[in-house]
Amino acid sequence: MDYRKPPRAPRIVEPAAAEPVDDAEDGDPAGAADAAGERREHDVGAAEHGQRVDRLLVTMAPEFSRTHLQSLVARGLVAVDGAPVRQASRRVRAGQRIAVGLVPTEESLAFRPQAMPITVLYEDDALLVLDKPAGLVVHPAAGNWSGTLLNGLLARHPGAERLPRAGIVHRLDKDTSGVMVVGKSLPAVTALARAIAERRVQRRYLAIAHGELREPALRIDAPIGRDPVSRVRMAVVAGGKPARTDVARVAARDGCSALACTLHTGRTHQIRVHLASRGHPLVADALYGGRPALGMTRQALHALRLELPHPDDGRVLGIDCAPPADFARAWESVAGQAAAWPGAADDGRRSPRAASSTTTMRH
Repeated sequence: MDYRKPPRAPRIVEPAAAEPVDDAEDGDPAGAADAAGERREHDVGAAEHGQRVDRLLVTMAPEFSRTHLQSLVARGLVAVDGAPVRQASRRVRAGQRIAVGLVPTEESLAFRPQAMPITVLYEDDALLVLDKPAGLVVHPAAGNWSGTLLNGLLARHPGAERLPRAGIVHRLDKDTSGVMVVGKSLPAVTALARAIAERRVQRRYLAIAHGELREPALRIDAPIGRDPVSRVRMAVVAGGKPARTDVARVAARDGCSALACTLHTGRTHQIRVHLASRGHPLVADALYGGRPALGMTRQALHALRLELPHPDDGRVLGIDCAPPADFARAWESVAGQAAAWPGAADDGRRSPRAASSTTTMRH
């Protein structure tokens, strides 16, 4: 072979015509390429002699990031002269042939419909109010590109694909359970987002925290921003965004407090950060210093009630959502079985074992 010849451009090979790569224990690049719908090949030229294979992959598939292409190597989807490559840093020789089976990035799959059960508390043509279970991620992000509430909404409501974030106007943390509202039309999404920004949406939560809160009522007005030490945490920091949480002690027993919380702002991790800053992290909230207790293995926080102006006519819509079994048992161990859900409709005069939701409307 004359290595002085310029390298040939990458070739796109249709799956039906793709030649199978010899069998190898680390994967089958040709088979993977067929599944993805595309396989590319490239003959290494003299000018490319000694280059890393991941660098050449960027030339072969410039529409993908180098990180994604390196992941294809790790998955056994890249071969040199028919043998799967084991390391992205491997250097190639002139005359060798590189083959790669291209698969979409996880991010590109994030906004696809995925059917899932959704517990509906209230629905009309403008909005959907649902009971989000603990463990469900609301919006796709790194580490959770599928199986999110957004994916479920895209599958449930055909018009969701035309809406920003499939109509999601606010979020709950992955391990927080409770009531959420979603818009079903662009005017509704706009109206709901404006109502939240103007603080015309009331959000009430139940929380179980470590320590017995001394004050019967507590207003925490402290700015929240990114923790300067750990980027995965938020913290009370000077220069953070204004944040206010009103806390009412419902009961305190055996080193824990059952609390009713009202949000006046909606900062990331607001209740978790505010209570932790006062020495009362949520039970089982490991990120902010909580420990498993009372049978809880996820943060003891539940979104109990939403009150919001209906986007069509401004009527105040109030939706209650009773906590799931794990939270209810933990709550009862602190507040007693006869305790009501404070902050729910009718001042919470319902047993914790009552129906899962109530809906009220008023002009």
